[in-house]
Amino acid sequence: MAGNSQRRNRRTSNKKGATIGSGGQRRKGLEGKGPTPPASARKGHKKNRIANAQARQAVARRPAPRRGGPKGTSEMVVGRNPVFEALRDGVPATTLYVQQFIDNDERVRDVLKLAGDRGNINLMEAPRQELDRMTNGLNHQGLVLQVPPYEYAHPEDLTAAAHDAHEDPLIVALDGVTDPRNLGAIVRSVSAFGGHGVVVPERRAAGMTAGAWKSSAGTAARTPVSRVTNLTRALEGFQKEGLTVVGLAADGEHTVEDLEALDGPVVIVIGSEGKGLGRLVGETCDYRVRISMPGGAESLNAGVAAGIVLYEVARRRAN
Repeated sequence: MAGNSQRRNRRTSNKKGATIGSGGQRRKGLEGKGPTPPASARKGHKKNRIANAQARQAVARRPAPRRGGPKGTSEMVVGRNPVFEALRDGVPATTLYVQQFIDNDERVRDVLKLAGDRGNINLMEAPRQELDRMTNGLNHQGLVLQVPPYEYAHPEDLTAAAHDAHEDPLIVALDGVTDPRNLGAIVRSVSAFGGHGVVVPERRAAGMTAGAWKSSAGTAARTPVSRVTNLTRALEGFQKEGLTVVGLAADGEHTVEDLEALDGPVVIVIGSEGKGLGRLVGETCDYRVRISMPGGAESLNAGVAAGIVLYEVARRRAN
């Protein structure tokens, strides 16, 4: 009989019941989508439309970056993991470009949260084609972080800071060190052992890139780096100020342990791991010293060598 709900196995509703043994298929739906992204990253929001317009204008005005471009240009960090690591490690940044309609996965949410916590990073949404043009076709994965140019100090600022603190200047100069990670590690050691700065040449040497910032573990914010056009002339300038220039060399006449010159105002010059000190730089040094290595290794990584010598200087000064 129609409408008789007492009949067995008769469906009285179109709704399906719970599936037996679903294996948690609905669990993912209960987890949520994470924190709400900022208004400038939400499609359809007024701030999102304003941010898109600003991004298009900024990209239109900005020339495409070139490798080996002029000094003083900004740098782009591309890719989800590199951008996340740069923000996590405190690398300075001005703008975070986010691709329109990007998959809002966990890494993207983490990046947006870090950028929002900073409070001073502009969030811009841009079409994929614009990000491709900005990065010269690199695999940006929808995230591009703009890092401002590093503000290098003048060599005289390094000695002036030491004198203001009533301390003997302790400066590290690098000759031919091309790996930004080594530069960042040396900046970190200079900061740890009471140094007053690092000097690098403009040509054929690493500069303060995002990679160097990361390796410095944030110490680059308080340890100045000076960039000079001619390292030999810069060393001669330090000598005129009364500093002793000590170069690290495998065939040095002295060892780090017995050189008394390390007790006073000093510039420690470190060359590349492969070629060591250049000829003119080596001739400018007042002393050439070596690190004793009983194990018989031929050379040390530039960052490791710098840490050993800086520790010895700090130990002497503490005593």
